[in-house]
Amino acid sequence: MNRRDFFYTMGAGGTVLEALTRAGKVAPASAAIKPISGTWFEFQHHATVEGVDWNPACACFTCNQWEEKIKEISGTGMEYLVLMSTALYYRSFFPTKIFPSWRLHCPDPMEAVLQAADNYGVKFFIGAGFYGAWDSPNILSDPVAERRRLNAIEELTRLYAHHPSFYGWYWPNEAFINPYFSPAFIRYANTCSRLARQLTPKARTLIAPYGTRRAIPDDKYVKQLESLDVDIVAYQDEVGVRKCTPKETPKFYQDLRKAHDRANRSTIWADVEIFQFQGAVYESPLLPGPFPRILRQLEAVSPWVEKILVYQYQGMMNKPGSQAFCGSAASTTLYTAYMNWLRSQRRQT
Repeated sequence: MNRRDFFYTMGAGGTVLEALTRAGKVAPASAAIKPISGTWFEFQHHATVEGVDWNPACACFTCNQWEEKIKEISGTGMEYLVLMSTALYYRSFFPTKIFPSWRLHCPDPMEAVLQAADNYGVKFFIGAGFYGAWDSPNILSDPVAERRRLNAIEELTRLYAHHPSFYGWYWPNEAFINPYFSPAFIRYANTCSRLARQLTPKARTLIAPYGTRRAIPDDKYVKQLESLDVDIVAYQDEVGVRKCTPKETPKFYQDLRKAHDRANRSTIWADVEIFQFQGAVYESPLLPGPFPRILRQLEAVSPWVEKILVYQYQGMMNKPGSQAFCGSAASTTLYTAYMNWLRSQRRQT
């Protein structure tokens, strides 16, 4: 660890946030680094090479282990879980006639995690994907995938919406902002939201677009936000995929926050990437990122967003001695570093 990283870890020395405050861009009341409010969650990671350290363990989890994992995450103070997918590779994670079920040790992991979330006060956003080839460029316009997707929303509502932890929906076919949302994505999100609001009027809706660095939050972008029927937009910071640095992201989020304030419709959150690739991006295993870098990421977005979610706890963090361990050995190091920092912050307030 270099001297600069040491100061970030200990919370001392000059920081990005302090520099912005001196420049008059951040009100002093926004100076605190926000803790992590939630994380993405999955039963199986879509990319086998990326999830090599946790996919096999998760496939073997008992229902009791899924409960232990929810309890463990709740113990960090995180209150939101975003379930990435309810189906993947033409197999489902819940009982449905749409696809055959995944062969997991826990026969109904959806019920197991939602029941646990009820018990530990965690709120779930339920992902309405993937009901076709998740990486297909035509997934948004494919009428077969759309019909399956809407049927799944109805089935998921019938089976699981009685759970208090069923907090909202996540539309997981991610938008690429380049430099605006595509008409196809807006139609996709609005179609899903329209049905969700009929079936679950109190549920909130979430998207997590990428291309954050490319967004041009001008009048056209504001009009798109006004037309986009979602409650929360959690922009990916794209640090883990090596497209941005914590030094660059404050400007992106500051400008996007202004656009959201003008549109006055959806809330802006952050999707902070706490991973790093072992080798080539998208072609090697995901490993926990270094905590000094992650702390800078949290600091960079904190003034501009309401909540910070991360991608993701599973695989990247494990409580030492966890009965539901999934990930590399380094995941306990990141967990311990974050919890030590979080406790230090709580002592100061």
